[in-house]
Amino acid sequence: MATATRENNAATEQKDSNEQKGTGGQGAQPGQPQKNPRKRKLLLIGLAIVVILAGIGVWGWYEVYGRWSESTDDAYVNGNVVEITPQTTGTVVSIGADDGDLVREGQVLVQFDPNDAEVALQSAEANLGKVVRQVRGLYSNVDGIKAQLAAQRAEVKRAQDNYTRRRNLAAGGAISQEELSHAQDDLTSAQNALANIQQQLVTSTALVDDTEVASHPDVKAAAAQVRQAYLSNSRSTLIAPVTGYVAKRTVQLGQRVQPGTALMAVIPLDQLWIDANFKETQLGKMRIGQPVDIQADLYGGDVKFSGTVDSVGAGTGSAFALLPAQNATGNWIKIVQRVPVRIHINPDELAKNPLRIGLSTVVDVDLHDQSGPVLAQQPPKQASFTTDVYAKQLADADTLIARLIHENSASAPGKTAQR
Repeated sequence: MATATRENNAATEQKDSNEQKGTGGQGAQPGQPQKNPRKRKLLLIGLAIVVILAGIGVWGWYEVYGRWSESTDDAYVNGNVVEITPQTTGTVVSIGADDGDLVREGQVLVQFDPNDAEVALQSAEANLGKVVRQVRGLYSNVDGIKAQLAAQRAEVKRAQDNYTRRRNLAAGGAISQEELSHAQDDLTSAQNALANIQQQLVTSTALVDDTEVASHPDVKAAAAQVRQAYLSNSRSTLIAPVTGYVAKRTVQLGQRVQPGTALMAVIPLDQLWIDANFKETQLGKMRIGQPVDIQADLYGGDVKFSGTVDSVGAGTGSAFALLPAQNATGNWIKIVQRVPVRIHINPDELAKNPLRIGLSTVVDVDLHDQSGPVLAQQPPKQASFTTDVYAKQLADADTLIARLIHENSASAPGKTAQR
């Protein structure tokens, strides 16, 4: 009986052992170690430390960089598109450049038929020469009248002396009263002639007084006609006002064009900038002069451009739209507005890696420097863009006028030639 009791106890212990293995070590394979509670605790502590460090890193990034940076990919390259338009009517006989060609400032782009303009210029030149000679005649006329005046004064003096002598003779009865009357008539006639000559001198002098040939009103009017004809003739040749690349050529040979017709465009690719459209919520710390990192989709991440904030727009894009949004309605929905910000590109970097108008870019503005103004504080001290190719046309016209005046007045005698 004792033996049976021991066997029952052994069976009970074996059963309890099997149940414990089924609940506590279920699925465990022979040779696999049991999970250590201490190791699990260390793993949890390590994970917590990693999370804390990551949070500190994110906070540090935000404090150092995140809160001091604003970026947008709504940014595009922009620049000057110089439209080539004629100032006179003409028929196209020559086209000097096509799309994509590089042209230099002053280079001929389009040539009109010059025949009509040249004829008009020749007519104006001839008229100026004629007027100069007529004005020379006015000066010569004054000199001639002065000579007549001197001679007539001598004649009056002679008539006066003759009358005085005959009056004395008539008083002594040496001559008749009739002879004295004739002498008096001669004196009166000479005095009247002197008065007429003096009046002619006043009239002639008024036409040339305080002037020279070149500054005479008639000459200046004729010179203005030459200047206008010269400019019209020069404008039959359209030249490039800037150095750049040709785009949008629409002009064709034989085309009759009117003033203001767009024939082509010249784009100076060294005068580009970025128009970045930032959300209104991004502009709070943005200032003029802040540095900007620029990445163009054309080059990807291989090329980085640097720039600065040049100006902030005076209004949102929707404010200047052709059809502005009507917010005074019952179905109003608030939409975050965008404001254009112009960004100046480093010209040296732009020369190394050219951009084109309209290319997409991503810009990142560094907001750390808060010393600059929000808006421009002073007007520009000089013109942003200039060209002097048209000033040369006027200078050439003045040179032609001076030559024509000299050619038609140099042979004048004496004082007139000096004028």
